[in-house]
Order: sequence, then structure tokens, then C-alpha cells
Amino acid sequence: MKTVITAALAVTLLFGVSQSALAVDRGGTLAYGRYADSLFLEPVLNDGNVDIWVLSNLYDTLILPTDDGQGLRPGLATDWKVSEDGLSVTLTLRDGIKFSDGSPITVDDVKWSLERAAKPDNGIWQFLVQSIDHVETEGDKTVVIKLKKTDPAILSALTVFNTGIMPKKLFEAAAGATDAEKAKAFAEHPVSSGPFMLQSWQKGADMKLAKNPYYWDKGEDGQPLPYLDGIDFQVIPDDATRILKLQSGELQGAEFIPYARVSELKNDDNINMELFPSTRVEYVTLNVRPQLNGKDNPLSNEKFRQALNYATNKRAIIQIVTHGVGTEMTSFMSKATPLHAGDTPLYPYDIAKAKQLMSESGVPAGSELTLLTLAGNQDEVGIATALQQMWQALGVKLNIQQVDNASRTEQYRAGTFQMRLAAWTDDIADPNEITSYFAYSPTIDAIHTSWKNDEVNKLFEQSQSETDPEKRREEYARIQEIFNSTGPIVPLYETPYPVALSKKVHDFVQIPLGNNIFRSTWMSK
Repeated sequence: MKTVITAALAVTLLFGVSQSALAVDRGGTLAYGRYADSLFLEPVLNDGNVDIWVLSNLYDTLILPTDDGQGLRPGLATDWKVSEDGLSVTLTLRDGIKFSDGSPITVDDVKWSLERAAKPDNGIWQFLVQSIDHVETEGDKTVVIKLKKTDPAILSALTVFNTGIMPKKLFEAAAGATDAEKAKAFAEHPVSSGPFMLQSWQKGADMKLAKNPYYWDKGEDGQPLPYLDGIDFQVIPDDATRILKLQSGELQGAEFIPYARVSELKNDDNINMELFPSTRVEYVTLNVRPQLNGKDNPLSNEKFRQALNYATNKRAIIQIVTHGVGTEMTSFMSKATPLHAGDTPLYPYDIAKAKQLMSESGVPAGSELTLLTLAGNQDEVGIATALQQMWQALGVKLNIQQVDNASRTEQYRAGTFQMRLAAWTDDIADPNEITSYFAYSPTIDAIHTSWKNDEVNKLFEQSQSETDPEKRREEYARIQEIFNSTGPIVPLYETPYPVALSKKVHDFVQIPLGNNIFRSTWMSK
């Protein structure tokens, strides 16, 4: 295992002119349009991108990902070293680091934060740091992470939001008898370690972040980051409304631009329309429980799921929805994910094969399915409508149910949905995260679908302590082979991140792992 890994700033991921070439303007609040609101601003017990991408601006980790998403750079720790036996990681904290209330970030805060993240059953992302046995402290600047077993992904795991450093004393003083209750209370008025802090939150409408006056990092001018005074995250579910507000100047940024509008915005003299490299994959999640809401569920039939896949013309959907921007998936994980295996598209369109599998499945024609889509999302409506038409060839009736993000998330976590459109982005440069989430059933029941494969579970467990790179590659290749042919999804396509910003905005970064990084963002006056 390597010790410190550094990388130059990935300039291809930056908007506008780099700050080294222009005098940087400080101040201002950037109004940013989001498709949905966050639900819960606490790093350990969270699992949704609408929360995660805010958390990355509130809580710093010991190690940060580089802007290309492939490397590591110092965060709250200035350096780190893995022991020869691979069972200890020693990290040195920065001098003078503080929380947003001005209190010092101590080795005790770090020890508690990491041990809490690694506590069994404490959040679905615990698996990323489950190799941590305990954390020791040496003096006031050194922490030593003791591992239960060798873990080839531990350094990458220390960049993930659930290892964000929190104030131990304030969390423990929060109202509530259990960790979950305290987390909920703390999240209402969080004290953070990242470049921004929560100023106000009108749930369902907008969330205002203010700069953390005690943040450790410095800009090109030698003064503390961030450059911005704050960020105003405005909740605007309707794509067209987000774009209209951006064009009118009410917003300076907007996420998840429909691909149908990309060309138009590229020709707008006041807007930078960018397609950031990503690990984003789009798919349909299939709940495979035999019984669902008191009825037989045809999706429990493997051949029926395969029939739906072969009846799905992915190339047509890519043209219809992404206007050719997307590419077909060759595995359930992105081509940019390390140890990705596969070079041919999954389930090429073959209606004859789909009908044959439909017949072999025994599922009767006229069967109905219900697909959850996000209300106001043009791309999801386009996908759902295309699937509805394509699956008619099998005699399948697809009912489309548009719901808000909170309702869709609730049904997903409860396992009461039948089908849902979904997207995934990696949080670390390692395949163990997406594999644990999708295919390893003990984590979250294989994306809450109840799919299970004993061989996959065994291979994944072996991979977690495998130090031979070639053996680990073979384990992940076999996992992908099994999941890709029998798993609970209809893979659709991979896409970049479509983000539009005013040309007044500079040095905004959305890394391939998805995080929106506003640390060094600034606006021209």
C-alpha cells in the first residue's frame, strides 16, 4: 500500500479561467438550484446524494479526494503512513484546525468520529470502514487507526463523507437517548469542520450555508478559503424552472440540466454549460421479493427480468433522453470505476430473445408493473415513457407513478416499491462501495431489492482483505459476471454530470465521484 498520494489540480474539471490567471474576487453568495432538498445533515447515518453533496462542504475528512477523483490529498491530516503489515494507519493532524464555532478539532474528536463511523450497524456506509478495530491517539496531533485485517481500500475510505470529523462533546450533549436520536438533534444545528457551515434551512425551499471563518485551507491570495461568503441551495424540482431562473440571473448555478437543453445552453453567452466526467450510471431498480404489497411479484422471476432487459432498447433511450451524450453500460459499475470488467454492452436489444424468455418465464401477458419516477424530472419521464412503449411488445403494462424525492426514498428504504429509476455515483476510487451497495446482500439487501447470491457474498468478503491485486481483480470480475446476468436492475446508460453556471462563476468543481466542491469557487463582481 502507498503512503501519501498527491495529484495536480484537474484543470479539465474547472469552470471559467483558473484563479492563478485572474485576480480572485472574494465575497458574494452563490444561488444554486437543486432538484431536491436534503433530508438529514449528518454524515454517518446518511445515504442520499442530495445529502452527501452538501455534507462534503460541511465536514472535512482526514484525507480528501483529488479533483480527478482518482487520487488522495491531505485534508485535516497533513500526512499518513500504512504499516508494513498493513494493520495500522498513522495520520498527523494539521496545526490549529478548528470547528465552525471556533473550538479546536482534537485527536479525541477524530478518534470518536472514526470509531462511531465504524460501529456495526451505524449507517449503511459502515462497511467502508468496517476493518477499523479501534483508534489510538499519540500526543495532541497523531492518530493511529488499528485494523482488524488488511484493507486495500482503507485510505480511499477515509475520504468518504461518513468519516467526516464531528465535535464529540457537542454531539454527545445533543438531545436523545440513542445515537440516531442524537444525530437527528445535532443535525438541526450542526457544528462543522469543512469550508462552510449551516446558516439557515427552510426545508423544502432553501438551505443557506455561510463560510466557516475558522477553516484551515488558504487560497491563491494567501487568505483563508472559501472565497464565497455563502451558498444558497434553492430547491427547484422542475427542470425548466431551474433553467429559467438561471437564465434570468436569479440563480448562478443549476444541477441536473436535461440533456435536451444542453445544446441550447452551450449557445447562451451568459452561461457555461459543462459535462463533467463522472462515475454516474443510470438504471431501473427491480424489487425481486416474491410477494409485494400482498400480491405475487413477477420480478422475482429471473427469466422475466432478463426478458425486460432484452426488450429495452438502450441505444434508443440514449438518443431520446441524453441526445447521444450517454453510453451503454458494460457492467453495473461505471467504466471509470477501478476493476470494472466488461467491454460489450449488457443485454443488447433483442426482442425475439426477450419474447422467448418471457414465454419461458411463465409470467402471463397482461402483467402490470409500477415504476416510480421523480416528479418534474424531464429525463426520467422520457425514460419511463420509452420503457412503457418498449415493454408493450411483451404484453407488459407499465404504470408510471410520479412522486417527490422524499416519498420515493421512503418507499425505497422500506422495500415497498416495485420499480424505480435511479442513478449511482461512486464516493471512492474503489469498487468495494458500489459492489457492497448493489450486490452484497448483508449491506442493504442489494439496493433494497432482496436479491441474494451466496457466491457473490463470499467473493466480496474475500476481496475485502485481498492484498494480491490480480486475485482481487478476478474476484470482482466474477462478481460482475454474476450480477450482470442475474441481478435486480435494468442497466440503462452512463452519463457525465450536466451542470450549468453563470459565466461570473469560476473554479466550481464537480469531481467524478459526484461531490460538488465550492471550497475554491468564486464569482466575478
